[in-house]
Amino acid sequence: MTNKEQFSRNDIIRASDQRRCPVCTNLTLYLVLVTSCVGQVADPSVRNVTDPSVSITSPPPSEADATQALAVSPRQGEWVDVDLVGDDRSVATWIVRPERLDSAPVVLVVHEIFGLTDWVRAVADRLAENGFVAVVPDLLSGLGPNGGGTSSVVSRDEVVRLIRSLEPADVIARLNAVFDYAVTLPATTGTIAALGFCWGGSTSFAYALAQPHLKAAVVYYGSSPMEAADYRLVQAPVLGLYGGDDERVNATVPIAERAMKRYGKHMETEIFSGAGHGFLRAQETRAGANREASVRAWRRTIEFLRRHIDG
Repeated sequence: MTNKEQFSRNDIIRASDQRRCPVCTNLTLYLVLVTSCVGQVADPSVRNVTDPSVSITSPPPSEADATQALAVSPRQGEWVDVDLVGDDRSVATWIVRPERLDSAPVVLVVHEIFGLTDWVRAVADRLAENGFVAVVPDLLSGLGPNGGGTSSVVSRDEVVRLIRSLEPADVIARLNAVFDYAVTLPATTGTIAALGFCWGGSTSFAYALAQPHLKAAVVYYGSSPMEAADYRLVQAPVLGLYGGDDERVNATVPIAERAMKRYGKHMETEIFSGAGHGFLRAQETRAGANREASVRAWRRTIEFLRRHIDG
């Protein structure tokens, strides 16, 4: 399935420096949120143990295995409703916690264009297994039938249509509300990273432009902002992970690398040969290339997050 994901000057975030506590009171932005994206197998090279200080688990499952993976997980997630300032709607948010003795950092997970699915929750569960508090807002909250979110929408095509209709400012407002909430969670360090996939990957990168208190951003196969001057706003280190056969997205990577270097920002990238767009959720395809990319990308993700938000 071919998907389009384009950034232009008028789509890029413009953020003011005045923040409401702990984020902004006034946020002027132009954020691209355009279309993108249309089983777990144990890997012997990845230790599947739970000590977050030394181990990295195998990747999250593919989409086909996500529901079963959640059913057998020893971790118990919970839904919370996060209030929106000036709005009678709230953001339904899935939170899953690790088992560890000390306080944990937070990863704000930005879902794909398909909304908050079991696969995204399975990713959150695997982040918790690696020592992070995973916080996953449903960005369609209140926008579905009868004021529901992703689960209230009858078809994937309709979910995609609703995601495409989101106003950029509303998306950032929802992420900021969840960011503010996550900072106050007990038994957390107050440090927050963003991680997103496809449409959510583009959003994760754009959020690094909009949210100066973000400590790290991970971009899975999401397009980069196109205007080089906007990268001066980035305060967080960025990790970009891409499929080798995803030229539409990959064409935007050099722009980001040059601009981040120009402004003295930290960016790491890796392009996995033979893997396609959406490789982490479709590990069983492309003759093993997606699976290999998933194992390597997941290890880099956990290492990167531990380095930048978990000491």
